[in-house]
Amino acid sequence: MFSLAVYTLLVMVLLILILFLASWLGEKKPSADKLRPYECGVIPTGSAQLRYPVPFYLVAAFFLIFDVETVIVFIWAIAFKQLGWLGWWRISFFIIVLLLSLFYIWKKGGLEWGPVTRLMPPEKKISS
Repeated sequence: MFSLAVYTLLVMVLLILILFLASWLGEKKPSADKLRPYECGVIPTGSAQLRYPVPFYLVAAFFLIFDVETVIVFIWAIAFKQLGWLGWWRISFFIIVLLLSLFYIWKKGGLEWGPVTRLMPPEKKISS
């Protein structure tokens, strides 16, 4: 433990020393071109903040959930003979729960990719 602490301390001291020397000895000639953010050789235009729609994040979360599920099923398949029927019942239960969750997400519209048109309540309609 002591050697790890000494190593961490030495790395931090070396890091601070290198950063200090680079800022102190480095050439400083600021210009408009040097102060502009670098965008792969393209002059940036507009705001750098892009708004991603919520379904983008939902699809990403669903992908991660079902991707992890796939990994678990593959691991189960490798150990199929050692797990026996008890393992088969457990993975079947696991897959059934995941299928029920997929159907729930589908029913709630979590897998809709296109724009959603919603009916406004009668009191909220805008008269033309």
